[in-house]
Amino acid sequence: MTTLSTGHSEITVSNPVDMAEELAGANDWAVERHSDHELTMFISGQYTEMQFRVFWREDFKTLQFACLFDLRVPEGRQSDIYQVIGLINERMWIGHFEYWSEEEVLLFRHASLANDPLLGGIGEDHMVTMIETALGECERFYPVFQFVMWGGQTPAEAIESAMLECAGCA
Repeated sequence: MTTLSTGHSEITVSNPVDMAEELAGANDWAVERHSDHELTMFISGQYTEMQFRVFWREDFKTLQFACLFDLRVPEGRQSDIYQVIGLINERMWIGHFEYWSEEEVLLFRHASLANDPLLGGIGEDHMVTMIETALGECERFYPVFQFVMWGGQTPAEAIESAMLECAGCA
């Protein structure tokens, strides 16, 4: 699991995108701010570079994350990718993976509602947990996609190979 630095004892901002930008700065991630309600963070993962996009919908009080990784689906492997996404998503508790065929983009996406006035919106702990969750799921399942696309494994074989739990220590 990825643990983020906040750089502050407490971040207090009303726009969650501002908070995400501060967290990116505290973790030395490059940021491209598109608007008051959207930004992209560029994060180096264990396996690949990720574009981590944050979207705030004020009208719905919803914060959405989309984590795209640099992984192209080879010609003829789209049906296997859809199958492995289905098998992976069955295991997901929060968020889901998608493949956008027109853009040829594989991504993890999830959202959080912030419309409970008693909770006061998206706080720092909430933001950190959402980002850590998305990064953790991308890191956990990236090898599965690699095994299917480049390792010649079936979706079931890839999940079994990548999801082995090690016991003990070497």
